Amino acid sequence: MTEEHRFPCEQCGADYRYDPTEGQLVCDHCGDVKEIGETGPWKKGIRELDFRAALDNLLPLQEMEDLRVTQCPNCGAEVEFDPDSHATECPFCATPVVTDTGTHRQIKPRGLLPFALDEAAAREAMTQWLGRLWFAPNGLQEYARKGRKMQGIYVPYWTFDAQTASDYRGERGTVYYETRQVMRDGKMQTVRVAKVRWRAASGRVARFFDDVLVLASRSLPKRFTDALEPWDLSRMEPYQPEFLAGFRAEGYQVDLDEGYQEARALMDRQIERDVKFDIGGDRQRIHRIDTAVSNVTFKHILLPVWMAAYKYRGETYRFVVNGTTGRVQGERPWSAWKIAFAVLLGLIVAGVVGYVAAQSH
Repeated sequence: MTEEHRFPCEQCGADYRYDPTEGQLVCDHCGDVKEIGETGPWKKGIRELDFRAALDNLLPLQEMEDLRVTQCPNCGAEVEFDPDSHATECPFCATPVVTDTGTHRQIKPRGLLPFALDEAAAREAMTQWLGRLWFAPNGLQEYARKGRKMQGIYVPYWTFDAQTASDYRGERGTVYYETRQVMRDGKMQTVRVAKVRWRAASGRVARFFDDVLVLASRSLPKRFTDALEPWDLSRMEPYQPEFLAGFRAEGYQVDLDEGYQEARALMDRQIERDVKFDIGGDRQRIHRIDTAVSNVTFKHILLPVWMAAYKYRGETYRFVVNGTTGRVQGERPWSAWKIAFAVLLGLIVAGVVGYVAAQSH
């Protein structure tokens, strides 16, 4: 679901919007500006929430909120309507959506990473990315440049903190070499053959995981959002709705416990690397890892993404831009005639090279 926050201008009553380049609210109608509370390094820290309390539905009521949602019939995204709206367009796939009734209870965001790029900068990053695509139709870049307005959307994520202690058993391998006599080309030759000497290894590794990041949306392919990383979470601000002025924010679709399972998989991969480092040697074998996890906390946070969903020759193509770094990822059409021309050109070049080689002999 996506929601849009509006803040009336104190001078003229029009809507403020958050200006990423200025870091404050701006009224496009009369030019009035308004600061957003306390931000920056002196701001109050973002408090973690207790994971077990959330699973047991024991979070304080002020940490929860109810939202009115409608599901997109095409991509499954949940879109929130303004009270006076009865129809809109899905920001994830450009499909028309008609209002429905329904509420969704969710955990409120605790922090967000504000947009640092405005729409013009995001569009320029996307246009440059499209220009580097091989075998894209000639009209795509121009179509995107002159196309529809891009949507600024805050995408939901979970972050998890946890203390881990892992006991392990395995083996440490040391590489050594033996010499052998072998027959090659009718002659006896001496060669060195690598061998591995194994011995038992066991021990314990411990690690504190801070802000393990897990996507909490199903509206975009995960390969898109993964490609937008890294995110500088050190710049994250405590959640204030003013940052959302003029943007949309999507509610999470991946539940907290499901997000934790993905976070644990990420932790386990890091723990396995820690164990191999602790075993040492030239090679490592791991037979067993027993991990105790304690002090698990979490946050629901929002990260900024500029998004465009374009209809091109009857197909929908989505492009996403990291709202802080300008990194781009997306779907792209292929030009059949460009591919055919490249194949034909390759065959011609290969034929010419073969002909020249034959003549030289």
